[in-house]
Amino acid sequence: MTMIRQFPKTSEFRERLRASLRCEGLNFAAICVVKHQPVYVCGDPAELVYFIESGQVKLLMLSPEGKECLLAIHTAGDTFGELCLAGSGPRPETAIAMENTKLKGFLASSFFQHLNRNFLVEGFVHYLAGRVGDQQQVIANLITVDSEHRLGETLLRLAHKLGQRDPRSVRIAHKITHEELSEMVGTTRPRVTQFLRKFRSLGLVEMTAERFLIVKEKKLADYLARIA
Repeated sequence: MTMIRQFPKTSEFRERLRASLRCEGLNFAAICVVKHQPVYVCGDPAELVYFIESGQVKLLMLSPEGKECLLAIHTAGDTFGELCLAGSGPRPETAIAMENTKLKGFLASSFFQHLNRNFLVEGFVHYLAGRVGDQQQVIANLITVDSEHRLGETLLRLAHKLGQRDPRSVRIAHKITHEELSEMVGTTRPRVTQFLRKFRSLGLVEMTAERFLIVKEKKLADYLARIA
């Protein structure tokens, strides 16, 4: 069965960071970004780390040919833009708000001071290690499995990260377009649509009237294990 790894210390860090920012919130820049507008674009100076108070942000990279690759989707409680902690330089990716989003922005030095002051350095390391592990799995899937399997794995990850759970399934509580799924999977939009139709016919996913995806996690994981 396909398994999505659990990182308990990651969720604990997110909650502790959120709580610490509520206590010290006035010390950091509050930023509001309208849906579909960039937080920053590739080539901008990398100066701030961002914490998402509410909303949703996607990170994109462009190939030399202009093809987009969706690296990650971040939601409330996540941080992003951490590469500035390794030193100043241009942003290698673009961050775009997927809905109206409220952020806190930190200079690298201020962020480190906040983590130290609130005993959050170890939690931040665990949080980043979990993110690295997820990215390694995505890279491995791009090389070792076909696009149908990659789509299934992507839906399981999104259900785990964004889902609202009931006894039989998980509702992805954010509208993810077929185009965005194709950017995450590394295939074309028509093939994503084709595979989603197949998954629906097999009872692995459903679509609500509001166009939200419902993922039958166990059924989908079992199916991916059979076709591996």
